[in-house]
Parts: sequence; structure tokens; C-alpha cells
Amino acid sequence: MEEFVIEGGHPLEGTLTPSGNKNAALPMMAAALLTDEQVVLRNVPRIEDIRTMVEIISALGVEIAETDDHELTIHAQQVSTTDLHPELCRHIRASILLAGPVLARCGRINLPPPGGDVIGRRRVDTHLMALRSLGAEIEIGHGYDIKTSELKGQEIFLDEASVTGTENALMAACTAKGRTIIKNAASEPHVQDLAQFLNKLGASISNIGTNTLIVDGVEKLHGGEHIISPDHIEIGSFIGAAAVTNGEVLIKNAVPKHLPMILLTFKKLGVTVEVQGQDVFVPRQQSLRITTDAHGIIPRIDDAPWPGFPADLMSIATVVATQCEGTILMFEKMYESRMFFVDKLFSMGARIILCDPHRAIVIGPAKLHGETLTSPDIRAGMAILIAALCAEGRSIIKNIGQIDRGYERIDEKLQSLGARIRRVKH
Repeated sequence: MEEFVIEGGHPLEGTLTPSGNKNAALPMMAAALLTDEQVVLRNVPRIEDIRTMVEIISALGVEIAETDDHELTIHAQQVSTTDLHPELCRHIRASILLAGPVLARCGRINLPPPGGDVIGRRRVDTHLMALRSLGAEIEIGHGYDIKTSELKGQEIFLDEASVTGTENALMAACTAKGRTIIKNAASEPHVQDLAQFLNKLGASISNIGTNTLIVDGVEKLHGGEHIISPDHIEIGSFIGAAAVTNGEVLIKNAVPKHLPMILLTFKKLGVTVEVQGQDVFVPRQQSLRITTDAHGIIPRIDDAPWPGFPADLMSIATVVATQCEGTILMFEKMYESRMFFVDKLFSMGARIILCDPHRAIVIGPAKLHGETLTSPDIRAGMAILIAALCAEGRSIIKNIGQIDRGYERIDEKLQSLGARIRRVKH
């Protein structure tokens, strides 16, 4: 087992290039199974979730290999089995993304229950509803046995703007007969990236970036290449880390068009970020003062489907709020267990009132001190790491495999910015 040892109180300084978006890479890996020709993905993050997905796809008899630095080559000339490996699927939520493409390609998939972070109930009903609408028959037991004789285009209104539900519907519809219209679709940057990638393979998807996606089914997809967009969640994480350590960080190739609500939310916390072309710059000496609503009313930060504030940044924003002057309500609407990580911030000296599973009131600024902590999930793990960077003294973070699932070489990136962080075995 490995853990991080952090000496807090050192400002982050320097230049950083973010990794590719894992939430774009994972569905693209699944989508590569829609064609029997070779697919090359570039700027793939080297993280645990990607390695697990490689194993899951390889176990289906598909040729998949890392052919260059941050490059995957996938050749699904044949898919020899449609039964996914239960133990591997237990490790990541993204295993469910294989439902749409394997069903479309082979007419059947046996999908074990997907795993992933324990942050509350994570429904699969939207996926099942969308696939049924396209012509799938589904038997629900311990897992999901999904079959079809033919997928046909339909108008689908999703019961929630699920990212992975939208992606499964999108992938299944690409080679379905006729037109599919997906309403109440998710439109996050990684959903847009997936749609653009599918079009490169010969799909016909329009209205990309909106909540209504139109897919005209084609007979066959072909091979192709694609460069995965930078991870806006990693970018938001480093903005928060730079601000609370009184650092000065330039983030290269940050794709600012993906950041409006993220930057607006950080501004509410007194964090100013300068957009410089395709880069963003976090200057030193942030005010870190919470902006109240009109008439001095306590403001709130809440997550929402895109273009709202991403749920994956709620934990990071909560830690930033502990270092800001003022009071703010953090309202996590999407996952009922995600805010439970704040008990770890209590032990570091944060002043937080956990109102219920969804809401916490943060009163700042609080002087944090080092502690020994355990990472409960990817995003809470990164939030705890940011807290340790600005805390006084030494912190130890255990179960860092959770952080490694979503952040590539995070310790090395932080070291390059001057952080005192070591990865040690125990």
C-alpha cells in the first residue's frame, strides 16, 4: 500500500499542463468496439481507471495496447465474448459504458453491476430505459442480460440528464436503423468530445453541445484517430490548490470555453482567474473573501448538469471555502453521500456544519493543521490533498489508490510546482 506524506504551507508556483479527460477517454474506449477497424486515441491519461478499462476490453477478445506515450490503439476486429468480467467491472463505474456499443455490435451483452466511487446511489435506470427504447430486451438479475434482434431509432426523453446514460444511448444509436432524437441529454465537455469522436468514425450526430442530440443511424463505422480534450475537473482542482496555498500557477491549454461556470463559482469564493488565450493564470494574493448575495444574504454553491457547476468539483470548492472569509452553503444535489468527507476536514480544524447528506455550511477562514487521513473516493481524496497542501504541519493521506484512479501522477505534478509531497510505501 502507498500513501502521501505532505508538508503543508508551501505555495504552488510554476506552469502545468493538464492531462486528458478520463470521462472522455473511457466512453471513447468503449465506442471503439463499434467498428472492426483500428482506432487510435491520443492524450489518454495514465490512471488506474483507464488501466482497468483496458483489462475489461481485452477480456472481450479485443486487441488493445498502449502504442505510444498517452496513446491507445484499439482494434476490435472481433469481440469473442459478450460477458463482461464481473471482478474487473466491480472496480469502475465506466464498465456500464460498454452496454451500448457491445449491444449494437453483437446484439447481446451480459453486464455485471458496475462499481466505482461510493458517493450515494448511482442509478442505471436511465441506461436501461434508453436501450429499451431502441429495441433492447433486458433481464435484470444480479446483473443485466441485454439482447436485441435489431436496434431502431426512436425519440427518447431521458428521465435525468445522465452523462453515461446519454453516452450509452448515443453509442447504441449510431448504427441503429433510422433517426434517434435524445432529449434531456447531458452536454458536458466529455459528452461533446465523444460525439465529435463518433462523427470522425462515420457517425451522423448533430446538435452537439445541446440538450437535444440527433443521431441518424449509419450502416457501419470505420476506424479513426482522436485527441482527447484536457480534463476541466483537473484544471479546477489546480485552480483551487493554487489559490489556497497563495500560489501562482499558469495552466496551459485549459480550453477556457469549458470553464465559465467553474470560474464564476471560484470568483464567488474570492478567487480571480485570468484567461490568457487558451491558458488560464491563477495570480498570487487572492482576496479569498466570499461574495454575499444581495442584502448580505449568505450565498450558496450547488452542482447541476452542464453548464452548471460540476458535481466533481464540489469537494474541492468546499475545501477552498474553508480558507475564505465569510460563510457559504455548499449544496450537493446529485449524490447523497459525497459531503460526508467533511468529517475529515473537521479533524484538520475546519469550521463546517453538516446539515444533512446534501448540505454543509462552511465558515471561514479556518487555520488547518496536518492530520492522518484516508481518501474515501477520487474527488474527496483530491480535496483532502488540497487541504493538506495549505495546512500547517505534516499530513499523511492513506488509500491514495482512489486519487490515482482519477489524477495522473498527481504527486509529480505537485512536486513540479514546489509542493512538499512524497509517495511512500508502508
